Amino acid sequence: MRKSYQLNNFRKKLDLIDDALITLLALRFNVTSEVGIYKASHRLPAVDKGREEMQLKRIEKQSKNSGLDPIFAKRFLRLVIDEVVENHKKLANLSGKH
Repeated sequence: MRKSYQLNNFRKKLDLIDDALITLLALRFNVTSEVGIYKASHRLPAVDKGREEMQLKRIEKQSKNSGLDPIFAKRFLRLVIDEVVENHKKLANLSGKH
């Protein structure tokens, strides 16, 4: 019985963390949508390879400092960046700028 109580507590903690992650991702995508609108209205490319590289290096360093596998962290960020770029391309197409 004690094991299931502990397991449920762990799961509740994980659920709270998952909720926070989703909220943070939603906030991040709201800001990146603003960036996409700005890029489209100023005829800037959807992709900024220099910025991506800086971000990946920054995330690698932070993940190491936080005890998170940097390979996983960079794969996760890559997934987010790829989604952002797709959204920026859609915004550019909608605006007729690219």
